[in-house]
Amino acid sequence: MTTLKRLNMPKTWHIKRKGIKFITRPNPGRRFDLAMPVNLIIKDMLKYAKTNKEVRAILQTKNVLVDGKRKKDVKLPVGLFDSIDIENNYFRVIINKKGKIEVIKTSKDDAGIKPCKIIGKTKVKGKTQLNLYDGKNILVEKDTYKVGDTLIISLPKQDIKKHIKFEKNALVYLIGGKYIGEVGKIENITQDKITCKIDSGSTAETAKKYAFVIGDGKPAIILKNESHERS
Repeated sequence: MTTLKRLNMPKTWHIKRKGIKFITRPNPGRRFDLAMPVNLIIKDMLKYAKTNKEVRAILQTKNVLVDGKRKKDVKLPVGLFDSIDIENNYFRVIINKKGKIEVIKTSKDDAGIKPCKIIGKTKVKGKTQLNLYDGKNILVEKDTYKVGDTLIISLPKQDIKKHIKFEKNALVYLIGGKYIGEVGKIENITQDKITCKIDSGSTAETAKKYAFVIGDGKPAIILKNESHERS
């Protein structure tokens, strides 16, 4: 198993920095600071296992679904807004206001959708391919989408349920910077910055790249951390 020194893990990983010297390094493909290997999610955050061996057994013998698909690789990176289903217990990955990755309890219906930010577009055989922040790609016939917009997709089929534009009055979740973990409504957009009114009532200015559109009136998914039996 490819390993990582615990002291060198990203500061966003919400696990103890002291203990066993080496921990699992996730496979490449996701932002390192906004994803963790499923091994650590199951063992260190959800407390379903105490050892790596127990995690492997869970992945092999139980239905562990990430974004609605069965997964068995302990190094699978599980990241921002991914949904997790372990034996019909549903969870969502978020980033909290302390800048830490957190796994919250959610509902079956909520776990069946996911917001995905468009980070690029390419042409494929006359169609437009939307490149999403989590590595997914979706082909569309009619291109009415812009980089920075968000798609609410169904899981695991990846059907587009809703298109939310990155524009004034959109609701955004801030995934970096001073206001990480805050939710706010966009008041102004410049070339590389936005200002938004956050939940506390104050106005926040931050880099546009930190804004992740998650609704056009209220959040499209559950974002508040709710207690669960294994916490």
